[in-house]
Amino acid sequence: MISQQSLSQQMTLLERMLHTKLFDRDTRGTSLTAVGSLFLPEARAVLERHVRLAANVKVGIGTILGGDPQDLKYAGEVTTVEIGENTVIREYSTINRGTTQSMKTTVGCGSFIMSYVHLAHDCHVGDGVILANSAQVAGHVTIESNAIVSGLCAVHQFVKIGAHSFIGGASRIAKDIPPYLKAVGNPVRLYGLNSVGLQRSGFDPARILELKRAYRLFFRSELNVTQAKERAATDLAAYPEVQELLRFVEESGRGVVV
Repeated sequence: MISQQSLSQQMTLLERMLHTKLFDRDTRGTSLTAVGSLFLPEARAVLERHVRLAANVKVGIGTILGGDPQDLKYAGEVTTVEIGENTVIREYSTINRGTTQSMKTTVGCGSFIMSYVHLAHDCHVGDGVILANSAQVAGHVTIESNAIVSGLCAVHQFVKIGAHSFIGGASRIAKDIPPYLKAVGNPVRLYGLNSVGLQRSGFDPARILELKRAYRLFFRSELNVTQAKERAATDLAAYPEVQELLRFVEESGRGVVV
């Protein structure tokens, strides 16, 4: 049992560490200061160890950041969790520290991680990513900027999810998802360009049209990847987004969803 005196001493020590008052104390009792009230919503979140939070990160009740990686090879090395500015992590999510493979697990700036999400060790999440409720992400997964992973999705270890892609709910993702595309299902399949998402992100119509042509060439034609790449060099405009889609397909480690 923790005594009232011990608890009071711990709170006083915390105030000294923060160089600010969290409580107003007088003979009538104790009340929160304005600064103390700011701490209250996140008071039940847990930062286990070696967690680095940038400015304006919000962490919901019951969330645990910086737990040991769930990897049998982990031997107590000092590894980290790093969360970028303005990211929101909602209730009861878990983000584990990295292993010696990359030494850290990272989430970029302005991302939104909803309730009950799990990010395993050595995951690297870009800026502006949305992981919806109960998305479960295994170790060593890379999710590029502005991707959306819908609720109840399960992502296999070492998968790479491309920028501005959209994955529908309850999907099982065992291969790489190319950038700018939509995918859904168990097993997951591609369902065209993420046109709505690209429009909302400010892509101009000419680039969206060229990405549609690239999608049809690589994923809805009879050509293999080498043949499609040769056709793309002559038939498609050399927009950076088109080149990124081609590079992603060519460099995929696990193979891409089709």
